[in-house]
Amino acid sequence: MTESRAIASESAAAVDLAAMRAQYRTDGIAEADFPEEPFQQFARWFEQAAAEAADPAGVLAEPNAMIVSTVDGEGRPSSRTVLLKGVDERGFVFFTNYESRKARDIAGNAHVSLLFPWHPMGRQVIVTGTAERTGREETVRYFRSRPHGSQLGAWASAQSSVIASRDELDAAYAELAARYPEGEQVPAPPHWGGFRVLPDTVEFWQGRTNRLHDRLRYTREASTWTLHRLSP
Repeated sequence: MTESRAIASESAAAVDLAAMRAQYRTDGIAEADFPEEPFQQFARWFEQAAAEAADPAGVLAEPNAMIVSTVDGEGRPSSRTVLLKGVDERGFVFFTNYESRKARDIAGNAHVSLLFPWHPMGRQVIVTGTAERTGREETVRYFRSRPHGSQLGAWASAQSSVIASRDELDAAYAELAARYPEGEQVPAPPHWGGFRVLPDTVEFWQGRTNRLHDRLRYTREASTWTLHRLSP
């Protein structure tokens, strides 16, 4: 074992993982307080999460950050954090490089899950469903709303591909910055766009004491939603 590995092992051993736990002391959630469909409830919780994030004394950052999980052709799962950029009665929208690992996974298996980890509030929202590409008009409209540097970054990064060094990425960005200076419109890359996750289930998880958490899950049945309580 190398010295660095030995130090890492000693550091991990110094932490009693079995004793690490948080006791949730939050109010519960009740079926009677939930609307007939999940999007209105998500809007309520997201508004509260955004308010928490805006509070200078709060500890919740980026309430629109969500973990997107996909599965490749060999059945191997992968997860990454992506920002939610739209939500309506159709589903949840995020944008990415269509040549990235997540996009390649979705091309072969459109079933995905989303997780909003609002731990400081003792809450999670878990979505399962299928992903489909957004229309080009929707993609271009969002792309043009991004900061100039982020627009250039979408061109500079061949997302998920192996590169020789950071210098290679920085050089690609510098070349693009010279070609499209600040104030000049950057075209939306043809290999970049959005996905909309059409939900089959949306679960609202509220932490409670003694690990007896509240879990209320909406399930889509044809064009209607059914709400069930799950055992923690």
